Amino acid sequence: MSESWKKKLGLIHIYTGNGKGKTTAAFGLALRALGSGAKVIIIQFMKSPKVYGEQIMAERIGIKIESYGLPKFVHRKPEKDDIEAAKKALKRAKEVIQSGEWDLVILDEICVALGFKMLEVEEVKELIKSKASNTELILTGRYCPEELFELADYVTEMREIKHPYQKGIIARKGIEY
Repeated sequence: MSESWKKKLGLIHIYTGNGKGKTTAAFGLALRALGSGAKVIIIQFMKSPKVYGEQIMAERIGIKIESYGLPKFVHRKPEKDDIEAAKKALKRAKEVIQSGEWDLVILDEICVALGFKMLEVEEVKELIKSKASNTELILTGRYCPEELFELADYVTEMREIKHPYQKGIIARKGIEY
């Protein structure tokens, strides 16, 4: 199979908003790309390694996944170690997207890191601008600053209309994580 389709890669996607499905959409695209012969890597900013079902399956089917979150939930006021973990993920993301080695790069929950002021908008803008020309880039997470929208080719906002937590149902393994 010809790989000429890879020459058409290089666009930027943002999946944001308060609704469910941002990471799920990104992983769906990763699956589609992998099935077409793309080399895919996912860098997670707010999630601990090997806790979420998608991490386990991604590795099993050949998607490289690196998780830089700490094994705790980050609230609106992150601690110093949370910020350090986000900076480490950003450094790795920069290496990956500039390398040209990867066809599809997903920066999962990077927008949450921005929203919690763990990263600066300017450094993420520079990251986006520095990507290899044929690397397709996806950013996910709520709180995406609108400043990033102008750099993106796709911007999808997941809007919550109804969610089980409104009835007191907490996140369920296999569905929300």
